[in-house]
Amino acid sequence: MRKLLLLGAMLLTTCVSAHAQTLTKLKVGMVSSIDQIGMAIALERGFFEKYGLDVTIASPFATGVDALNAVQAGECDIVQVGVPMIGAVLRGMDLVALGNYSGSASKAGADTTQAVIAREGSGIVKGDLASLKGKRIAASFGTINHLYILGILEKAGLKPTDVTLVNTPPPDMTVALLAKGIDAFSNWDPWPIVALKDVPGAFEVIRGGDVISYLGFNVALRPWVEKNAETVEKFLTAVSEADQWMRKNPKNAALVATRWVPGLRPEVAQAAMEFNIQQVDRRLSANTYHGLWSAQDRLSRLGILKATFDVNKHIEPRFILKVMKEKPELFADLPPVPEASMITPGYTFKP
Repeated sequence: MRKLLLLGAMLLTTCVSAHAQTLTKLKVGMVSSIDQIGMAIALERGFFEKYGLDVTIASPFATGVDALNAVQAGECDIVQVGVPMIGAVLRGMDLVALGNYSGSASKAGADTTQAVIAREGSGIVKGDLASLKGKRIAASFGTINHLYILGILEKAGLKPTDVTLVNTPPPDMTVALLAKGIDAFSNWDPWPIVALKDVPGAFEVIRGGDVISYLGFNVALRPWVEKNAETVEKFLTAVSEADQWMRKNPKNAALVATRWVPGLRPEVAQAAMEFNIQQVDRRLSANTYHGLWSAQDRLSRLGILKATFDVNKHIEPRFILKVMKEKPELFADLPPVPEASMITPGYTFKP
């Protein structure tokens, strides 16, 4: 009997080892925020393993710049970043966007996870964007919350010089608002929700509004992508399934987020997740290209960027398009991509 047990154990160990050997190792990275949690869900729910990947997620980064530094150092193969990709490409990083972790393939605007929060007594009026004039507003320069406030100001007919923009890390904005060091801040979830709960009298000036197209990409260096096409497809399939699970299970997804975003309270996570699932869309379309182009266009017009790049050279849609074709059920709960925005491999965007 003991010999049979030992034989069984040996066979089990052999099977497990053989299975492990068939998995492709992949190093990935994400920023510590609600809208990037699909990657963590893919790991925790076993979707990476399901599609043949042995994935290691780096300790969540504070910003997209940190994530890109990890790619450049060879510490990560694929990371999730938005606006920081623009600066990195302009500095010479040959990055390729492979899919969205947040945004919308079905429409041009997507910014539901962004909000402007003001303090009581700031002189700012809820819903009145023109009342931002002359105020001190926190944003994290070079990130999506910076792009969002620039879009808000433009919508209000204001120039960046009509306000004082204060470069502030996302976690510090609530403290700055509480201390009255700023009048308002522009930020992504969960920080707007945290401020509404923790800062007496704080209120939402605006949330979302389709002011900008959200930029949130899975990116990797071009040489790595060219050598690892099959791995890229497996990765995008796994995170696409994780995205759908998140859209269908927002409360459970919020609990996953509390394990990956330091200090995130369950009630805050659940509130933020309701906004997040509105723009969890891994697909690429003409809207994606337009979003990246329009971000550069705005930053260039405002004098923040001194140069721009051809978006066609830094978006590679063939991998996610293949996943969309072979696994249509993973996207069946999303709004369809309008025919005019559909793309094929080799698509060329023209402004």
